[in-house]
Amino acid sequence: MNWLHNAIAQIEADYQRSADTHLIALPLPGFAKHGIDLYLKDESTHPTGSLKHRLARSLFLYGLCNGWIHEGSTVVESSSGSTAVSEAYFARLLGLPFIAVMPRGTSCEKIAQIEFYGGHCHLVDSASAVYDEARELARNTGGHYMDQFTYAERATDWRSSNNIAQSMFSQMARERFPVPRWIVVGAGTGGTSATIGRFVRYQRHDTQLCVADPVGSVFGEYHRTGDASVTGPGSHIEGIGRPRVEPSFIRTLVDRMIEVADVDSVAAMQLLSGLLGRKVGPSTGTNLVGMLQLATEMREQGQQGSILSLLCDAGERYLGSYFDPAWVYKNIGDCSPSAAELQTKLG
Repeated sequence: MNWLHNAIAQIEADYQRSADTHLIALPLPGFAKHGIDLYLKDESTHPTGSLKHRLARSLFLYGLCNGWIHEGSTVVESSSGSTAVSEAYFARLLGLPFIAVMPRGTSCEKIAQIEFYGGHCHLVDSASAVYDEARELARNTGGHYMDQFTYAERATDWRSSNNIAQSMFSQMARERFPVPRWIVVGAGTGGTSATIGRFVRYQRHDTQLCVADPVGSVFGEYHRTGDASVTGPGSHIEGIGRPRVEPSFIRTLVDRMIEVADVDSVAAMQLLSGLLGRKVGPSTGTNLVGMLQLATEMREQGQQGSILSLLCDAGERYLGSYFDPAWVYKNIGDCSPSAAELQTKLG
C-alpha cells in the first residue's frame, strides 16, 4: 500500500509541475473578416510532447487505483508511438519496466524517445497485430496490458476540472465567440472525442463535435452504419485512424465525421507549419483540413462563430518521414494539388 500511495503521489506531483497547454489563435483574415475565428490547443508543450501525455497519466492512475499495476509490474501497451512515449515517461517515473508494441513503420524519432525513457520497443509487421502481441507479452511477463483502445474513454473524468475539455472552454472565455460552434479532433482510441463530447453535453454548451478521420480508418463507416464489425486497412497518418472499431470510440457523441485524404493531411501539416513558424505533426494537419472545411461552409452560409481543434504534437518527431519530400512522395503521393486547394480555401 505504501508503494501505491507513493506512486499516485508522484503522478499527481508531476501534474502540478506541468502548466496547462496554451491556446493559440490562428489568424486567417479570409475567415476572420466574416466572423469566423480558428484556434488550436497546443498539446505539444506537455513534458512528453503530445496530447497523449494526458491519456498516459489517466491510464496509469486508472490502473493503479484498480489494483492492476503493482510494484515491479511490467507495463505493456499497443501504440503507434505517442502514447507509448508518454507511458514510458510515467513508467520511468514509477520505476517500472515498459514495453511498447508498435507497427514496424513507426517513426524512428518516436522509437528513440521511448528508448530514452527506458522503454523497450517490440515491433510487429502490421497494425492489426499489436493487440494480441501486447496481451501475450503482458501474460508472459506477469505484467499489465494498459490497452489504451479499451480504457481511454473511461480513464478520464469528463466532468472534472482537470480534463482537456474544461481547459478548452476556460481558455476561450474572453474570446470573441467564447463557446465554439465546432470542436474538431482526430480519433485513435476515441478517448479525446469521448471526453469532449460528454463534457459538452454535461455543460449544455451549444457546440458540435467533429471527428476528422484519415482514409483507411473504419471510424467513418462505423459512425454511419453502427456496424462494429467493420474492418479496414488502417491509416497512414500516425496516431489517428484504426483498422478496426475500438471500444473507446463512442459514435453517439460525434455529430459529424469528415474523411481526409492523406495528401490533404500532409499538405495541411506543411501549410500550418509555415503559418506558425514551427513544425507540427501530420494528425494536426488532418485536424486543420476538418477545420477549414467547416469554416468554408460557415462562410458560405453566412454563419459566425469559433472553431477549436488540437495541435497534437510537434513535427520534429517526423523529420525522417512526413517532412522528408522523398518519403512523402513514395508513401503518401504528390501533395502539391492539395496544397494549392488549401491556399484557395484560405482566400
